Amino acid sequence: MEVRQLLALFLCVLPLSASQRPNIVFIVADDLGWNDVGFRNPDMKTPNIDKLATEGIIFENAYVQPLCTPSRTAFMSGMYPFHAGTQHATILHAQPVCVPLNYTFLPQELKRLGYATHMIGKWHLGFCKWECTPTYRGFDTFFGYYNGAEDYFNHSVGGYLDYRDNELPARNYSGEYSAFTFAQRAVDIIHRHNVSQPLFMYLPYQNVHGPIEVPKKYEDMYPNVYNDGRRRYNGMVSALDEAVGNVTKALKDRGLFENTLILFTTDNGGLIDLYGNNWPLRGGKRTIWEGGTRGTSFMYGAGLQKIKTTYDGMIHAVDWKPTLVSAAGGSTETTIDGMSHWDSVRYGLPSSRTEFIYNIDDFEVPIEGHAGIRVGDYKLILGYPGRSDGWAKPKNTTKADATEKTIYIKGDAPVHLFNIREDPTEHNDLAQQMPDMVAKLRARFEEYKKTMVPANYPKQDHAADPRKYGNVWTPGWC
Repeated sequence: MEVRQLLALFLCVLPLSASQRPNIVFIVADDLGWNDVGFRNPDMKTPNIDKLATEGIIFENAYVQPLCTPSRTAFMSGMYPFHAGTQHATILHAQPVCVPLNYTFLPQELKRLGYATHMIGKWHLGFCKWECTPTYRGFDTFFGYYNGAEDYFNHSVGGYLDYRDNELPARNYSGEYSAFTFAQRAVDIIHRHNVSQPLFMYLPYQNVHGPIEVPKKYEDMYPNVYNDGRRRYNGMVSALDEAVGNVTKALKDRGLFENTLILFTTDNGGLIDLYGNNWPLRGGKRTIWEGGTRGTSFMYGAGLQKIKTTYDGMIHAVDWKPTLVSAAGGSTETTIDGMSHWDSVRYGLPSSRTEFIYNIDDFEVPIEGHAGIRVGDYKLILGYPGRSDGWAKPKNTTKADATEKTIYIKGDAPVHLFNIREDPTEHNDLAQQMPDMVAKLRARFEEYKKTMVPANYPKQDHAADPRKYGNVWTPGWC
């Protein structure tokens, strides 16, 4: 019998009681680059994030999708986006679509285990009907916004408000930087929480997605960064770090911190054009290069046995849902793409995941990478990998560092093959040298492709016009 099986028999004899279930805080940073945290880049000032990461377990091979909506689909449903129809780009403001309602979301699973469930921040999983929105998909409360990006201070998209307190427009927050409003709401919930019930908080911050906006005092923390955009971006990272610190302090003040499990992850790599940095990885957001898909992430807290500082096992975004359900003492679903890594992570065991899909997108004009698969140590890219390509260092000193821009080519060519374990920065293309490995991975990819559903990417609908709803982006029109 394997070590994993013996541990499972030993550890899972009795279910957890409500008092034994850990509080869970799931933090998502938006567009945070691989190299945009202090524990990888000493130029970044992120003391709160660094402390959690270095005292917890840093994931070196935890993957996300190249864009916001696809990754959030995976986080909440445990399904690959190409099975949910969300593999193409992101949901736009007026598109009559959301993640399929027949999928059970993570907070719904945790509610069955007795959790209070709260969401604060960015949704971006569709809102055209109320049934698509957070408080209908398992969250007891919601404060945040439905769309993908907005002004950090006036909280508008296209000139119309997108800010919600549960189901009502939140109109009284103009001028307040969203990271601090979100953190304060999280602090308030923590202080009001009934400690006899386990707490789940999903905290997908707006930072550091564009527009590049931050109060000047955070920008001023980086006087040696001469590029204006990169300096503001760095300030946004530090503002995010402060917001994370405010939440962890509240957990400590309430006596909840010792029994809290924190998962922190980005939703995709940093966008190079907007000053994010993924050095030394190749590419960035919108691409299926490692810089777009290998996510900055770590776990800290309750239940973890600190064996190593880092965990090198393969994990995919679809795995976080079943992993957190397992950490909460629940049973994992057998009908989803994700698998639990809870025992593997907390005991430093090998990952049970040996392969995953980067993306499958056959839409007419892809925004992100067309197709890619990882099997064992090898990665195959078919066709367009997404834009931009290359290896970009932080834009600290120049006005405008150039990045290579991949020209879109339709179809499954060119073909790239890399040994990611030996070559994580994707410098050495092995496709011509290893045709048998290319054929092996392509055959496995084709098996996955048979299960793909077409991207559900309808035209935008005038029925969404916020002027019909008091100049607020509002559900109920599809």
